[in-house]
Amino acid sequence: MTNNFKSLALTYKTAPLEIREQVSLNEAAAKRLLNFLRDFTSATDVLVVSTCNRTEIYYSAEKDLSDEIFKGLALIKDLEPGFQAYFAKFEGKAAVQHLFEVAIGLDAQVVGDLQISGQVKNAYQWTADENMAGPFLHRLLHAIFFSNKRVVQETAFRDGAASISYAAKELAEDLTAGLVAPKVLVVGVGEIGQDVCLNLVNSRVTNVTILNRTSEKAERLAQKCGFVFNTLDTLKEEIQKADVIISSVSGTEPLINLALLKDIKILSHKFFIDLSIPRSIEPSIEEIPGAIVYNLDDIQEKTNEAVEKRKASIPKVQAIIHDAIAEFEEWSKEMVVSPTIQKLKNSLEQIRKEELARFLKNANEAEAEKLEEMSKSLMQKILKYPVLQLKAACKRGDAESLSEMLHELFNLEKQSEKQRK
Repeated sequence: MTNNFKSLALTYKTAPLEIREQVSLNEAAAKRLLNFLRDFTSATDVLVVSTCNRTEIYYSAEKDLSDEIFKGLALIKDLEPGFQAYFAKFEGKAAVQHLFEVAIGLDAQVVGDLQISGQVKNAYQWTADENMAGPFLHRLLHAIFFSNKRVVQETAFRDGAASISYAAKELAEDLTAGLVAPKVLVVGVGEIGQDVCLNLVNSRVTNVTILNRTSEKAERLAQKCGFVFNTLDTLKEEIQKADVIISSVSGTEPLINLALLKDIKILSHKFFIDLSIPRSIEPSIEEIPGAIVYNLDDIQEKTNEAVEKRKASIPKVQAIIHDAIAEFEEWSKEMVVSPTIQKLKNSLEQIRKEELARFLKNANEAEAEKLEEMSKSLMQKILKYPVLQLKAACKRGDAESLSEMLHELFNLEKQSEKQRK
C-alpha cells in the first residue's frame, strides 16, 4: 500500500513567496480540490496541506496523477501555466517520510515549527469532512500524531522560541506580565507581521490592534484572528493607547520616529519591538522617558539559543520517525494480505455452516450449542497457522506468492463468487 502513496510539494525551498501566495489554498479551496480529485480521478486517501510556506497534496493511486491534480489546482486558483515546475514529487516510502518530516517540523523553515502540527491536523479534518480518508491515511496520520507526542515528551525539539515572530510574541508576554489587560499594536502585516498575529491568537494577550498601509489586508487578518484593525493614519493615537508596539513595516526611513512621538505621554513604560530591516523604529525614541526599544539583534539572540537546542535534538527526532515508519510499513504490508485473510475466513465459515447444518437436524438445543462452540473453535485453530504465515511472509516480502497458493488451495475466488450469489 505504501508504494501507491504519492506527494506533490511546493515549499519555501522550491518556490518564491509570490508563487506560494498564488498556489496557497484556504479551507474552502482545499475542499474544492478534494472534491475535484474525488469526482475526476482515481485518487484515494487525499490530504491537502497549505500554509504560508507550502502547498502539498498527498494521495494514493496506482499511477501518477500529477497532471490531473495540476488541472484541478489551475481551475480552482485560476493559475497561469508554469506553476507546475515549482512542485517536487515524492513516491512510496519517500512520500511517507516527507509527510512525517513536514508534520513534525523537520522540514519547516524554522526547525521545530510549533504551528505545522496543528495545520496538518486541520488538513486531516478537511479530508475527513469530504470523506476522502481511508484506512491507510487514518493509520498514517495517527502514527504521525503519536510520534509528534513522543517528540514533545522525549526531546527538546519544540523548546524555546525559534522564530522571530514567535520570539516577539513571547517577549510581548514577558514585558506585560504584570498588566491585567495589556494592549498590543501590530504595525505591518507582511509575512512576519501575519505570523506575529497568528502567534498572538494563542497567547495571554487578547487586546490586539492591527495597522497596515492596505487596510483591507489588515481587516482580513483581524477577522481571522479575532482582533481589531485601523488605518495607518491613526498610528500616533494607537501608539498612545498601546503597551507594546510590534513593527515589521518595510521602508527606507523609520516609520516610528522621535518627531512622531514627541507629544506622546508615557505614564510607566511603552515597549517597541522592531522586526524590520531596514529598521522601522528609530532607536532615538528611547530619549523619551519610559520608551524602550528592542531590535532584531535582541530577538535573534533568543531564537539562536532555541534553534541550537532543537538542532541538537534532530537525531532523536529522526530515530522516533524511523521507528514509526518501520511499524507503519509493517502494518501496510499486512493490509495487502488482509483481503486474502478475509476470503479465507469467509470460505471456512461457509464450510463450517454447511457441515453444521447437516449435524443439527436431529440435535437438541444443548447439543447444538456444543457443536456451534466446537466448530468455531476448530475453525479458529485451522485459521491461525495460515494467518501467521501470511503475516510472516509480509515481513519477508513474499506474501504475494503465499497468497496465490492459498487462493488455489482453498479455491477462494470461486468461494467468494458463491457467497455473493
